Amino acid sequence: MSDQGDLHGSCLCGGVRYRAALPVFHASHCYCTMCRKQHGAAAGSYANVASAGLVIEQGAGLIAEYASSADGRRDFCRVCGSTLFWRSTESPDRVAITLGTLEPEYGGPVERELFADNKPAWRPRG
Repeated sequence: MSDQGDLHGSCLCGGVRYRAALPVFHASHCYCTMCRKQHGAAAGSYANVASAGLVIEQGAGLIAEYASSADGRRDFCRVCGSTLFWRSTESPDRVAITLGTLEPEYGGPVERELFADNKPAWRPRG
């Protein structure tokens, strides 16, 4: 997090840069099949913020959107494939930013686990 009260992040290639206004309403790990497949990991990890505070500072034209379900939209960099945002059509006032794209790394708590019954057996224990 920055001194200005914003989160900052970018994709792997650096083509997309964004900032998002605080506060984080909650952070989560989502174990649904779609998040697991998109992230290639045990879970998708997100910070949920107000969509009005999200500003694409660089590379807006590099962002592609995939409608993964009737109510879910997933944004990613079309150059490097980095997962950037998840948006719900049912809650357009919120956007979920992927924790792994934040610079510096997210220092707040992760309060929620979504679809916890889908946690893979191979995930790290701890």
